Amino acid sequence: MRSEDLRRTSRRIRAVSFVLALGFVGLAARATHLAVIDRRGADRGESQTESTYRLPAPRGLILDRNGAELALSVDSPTVYADPRAIADKAGTAKKLAKLLGREEKTLRARLERGGQFAYLARWVSDETAKRVEALDLPGIAILREARRAYPQRSLASHVLGFANIDGVGVRGVEQLEDAWLRGEARAVPVLRDARRRALASGALDPRTTAGGDVALTLDAAVQAEAEQALADGVAAAKARGGLVVALEPKSGDVIALAEYPPFDPNAFRDTPFERTRSRTFLDALEPGSTMKPIVVAAALEKGVLHANDRIDCEGGSWRVPGKTLRDFHPHGILDVEGVIRVSSNIGAAKIGYSIGPEFHYDVLRKLGFGAVSGTGFPDESAGLLRPWNRWRPVDHATISFGQGVSVTPIQLAAAFGAFANGGVWQAPRLVGARRSPGGALEPVKIAAGRPAMKPAVARTVLHMMESVVGEGGTGKRAALRGVRVAGKTGTAQKVDPETGFYSQRSYLGWFVGVAPVEDPKLVIAVMIDEPRGVRVGGVVAAPVFARVAAAQLARYDILTEPEIAPPGMPAKPPAPAAPERRDGDDLPVRQLEARATLPKPALPPPPIDLAAEEEPHDGHLRVERLGDHLLVPDFTGRSAEEVRRATVGTRLRVEASGEGSAIGQDPAPGTILGGQGTVRVRFAPPRRASLTGQGR
Repeated sequence: MRSEDLRRTSRRIRAVSFVLALGFVGLAARATHLAVIDRRGADRGESQTESTYRLPAPRGLILDRNGAELALSVDSPTVYADPRAIADKAGTAKKLAKLLGREEKTLRARLERGGQFAYLARWVSDETAKRVEALDLPGIAILREARRAYPQRSLASHVLGFANIDGVGVRGVEQLEDAWLRGEARAVPVLRDARRRALASGALDPRTTAGGDVALTLDAAVQAEAEQALADGVAAAKARGGLVVALEPKSGDVIALAEYPPFDPNAFRDTPFERTRSRTFLDALEPGSTMKPIVVAAALEKGVLHANDRIDCEGGSWRVPGKTLRDFHPHGILDVEGVIRVSSNIGAAKIGYSIGPEFHYDVLRKLGFGAVSGTGFPDESAGLLRPWNRWRPVDHATISFGQGVSVTPIQLAAAFGAFANGGVWQAPRLVGARRSPGGALEPVKIAAGRPAMKPAVARTVLHMMESVVGEGGTGKRAALRGVRVAGKTGTAQKVDPETGFYSQRSYLGWFVGVAPVEDPKLVIAVMIDEPRGVRVGGVVAAPVFARVAAAQLARYDILTEPEIAPPGMPAKPPAPAAPERRDGDDLPVRQLEARATLPKPALPPPPIDLAAEEEPHDGHLRVERLGDHLLVPDFTGRSAEEVRRATVGTRLRVEASGEGSAIGQDPAPGTILGGQGTVRVRFAPPRRASLTGQGR
C-alpha cells in the first residue's frame, strides 16, 4: 500500500513537472516571439526603464574679426518631467512652483497632459537644479542642454540678433547664418529605476554635433567705442535713439555697427521683439541733404556740369511746377562746391533738372539705392526709390535734395563708399570667414565691385565735400586734427505714422563722412533720431562722427582727435590751421546752362549759424539783422506762438490770419526790409509735408 502511494505521488510529480515544463516552453516561445518577431513587448519593457530625447545641438561660435567671442553655446540645466511616473501631480506641481518661479496651475496642466516628457523650466541656475534634485520627486529630473550665451552682453546686439529657446536664430547674424551655426540635434538616452526616477543621462560629445563657426568683419574694441560715442551723442541731443555704421570702402567690411538703445540678447525673452530689429538694415529713412553730393556726381558724370560752374540760387526762393522751393538761408550765385558747402536746395534741384530723371535714377541705382545691400541680412529693406518715369517735376527736384526717397543707413554708407573707392560701389559685408567643426577659418570671398561713376568724378566730389567740414561749412564739428575729412550733413523731417503727414517736431540728424581724403580708410554714417533743441545734423551727428573716426583711425596707425570736443570728451585746445586742401580737380570748367536762370546781383548770404544751419523749422527761429535792415525768416510750419516769440523785441510787425501752422507769408522768406516792416502770415491746420523746407 505504501509502495502504491509512492508510485502515485511520483506520477503526479512527473505530470506537474511536465505541465510546468510545457508552460515554461510556451512562455519562452512567446517571449522569443515578442522579442524577436514582434518587438512591441520588448519596446514596452524598455520604455519603462529608458527614454530617448532629441535636444538642440550646440550652435557654432560667432567671433569678431580678431577672434573675440561674441556668441557661444553653454550647457544649462533644464527641469523636465515624465508625467506617467507621477501619481500625485497636484502635489508635485505645488512643491515645484515656488522653486521654479512658475505658477502652480501651469505646472499642473503640463503634468496632466500625459506623455513621457514635459519641460517644466528651461535654463535654470545650477543652484535651482540642485534644489530640485534634492526633493527626489518621482518622475522629475534634470537634463543639461545647450543654451546660447552672449558674453559681451549688449555689444553689437542688433547685428548679432539672438537664437531662441529652441536654438533657432531669429534675428541678425544668428538668423542669417542659422543653417551654418545650428549643427545636428542630439539624441540623449535617459535611464530610470522602478519608481521611474532618472538614474543617469547620457549625452554625445557636443563637439561631434556642434554647428560651424562664423567670424564677422566687426572689430569688438572699435564697436565698443562706437557704441559709447553714440550713447553720449544721443544723450547730449536728448534724442530718442541713433545709429553709427562704419565700413572700409575698398572691401565693404563693416567694422562697427552701433544702434541705440541696445538690448541684451541674453535676456531676449524679456525684451519686446520690436526692440531687437536692426534699424540699419530694416528702416527706410529720408536721407535729407546727404543726397546732394550724389546729384552733383550724376551731373558731372553726364557732363552737363563742371566743377567751377556757377548756379543762380534765386535769392532763396524758386518756383517749380506745383511748389516753391526755398533755402533756409537765401543765396545768390554759388559755385558747385558752394551748393554742397551751404547745402542749397535750389542749387541741388537745378542740378537735378539739368541731368534729367532717367540718368539721375540710373546713377542712384548704381549706388545701391532701391535694392538690398547684398549682405543678406534678414528682412532687409530695399528702401523706396520710385521708377524715374513716375517722377513729376516737383518729385525730381525734391529727390535731388533728399525728400521723396527713402534709404537704409547701410545703403547710404555704401553709396558714400563709392566716392572713397574711386567711383566703385562695393557691397557691404558682415561675414568675413567661416569654419566647419574641427576645421580652420576660411575667408569669405569679397564680391567684385560695380563701377558707379568715373574716378575723376568721385575724386572731385570728395574734394568738394571737404568744404563741408571746413570754415563756413555745415559740418565743422566733424573735423579731425591733422586729418583731411570729407562729408555731408543732413536734416530730414519724419513722417508722423498716425497722421501720414510730415512732422513739424520730429527730425533725423545725419552726417556721412570719409577719412582720410587722400587715402580713404573709413566711411562712417551717423544718424541721430529725434534730437531735441538744436536738431541739425551738423550739430548732433557730426560730433559723433569725429569721435568714432578718431578711434577707428588708430587701427591704421593714424593718431588724431576731434578739433571740437564731441559729447563725452574733454575740450581740446584750439587747433592749428588745417593743411591747405589740394583741389585735385581734373575736370574742365564751363558755365551751367541747363535750366538755370541768368545770374543776377544778390547780397552776400549772412554768416551760417551752426545752431540754425540746416533744418527747415529749427528751434532758434529769429529775425536776423543785416546792419540797419531786417532779414525776413521762413515762418512756414510754425505756430502763431512761435512766430510771436521770434519777432518780439524786433521792429518786424506780424499780421496773422487763420489758425494752426503757417502756410504762407508776404513778403517771402529772405526778403530784406528797411529798419521796420510788416509780414502777413497765413495759418491753417497741418497739410501734407512741405517739400520746400528740407534742410541740410
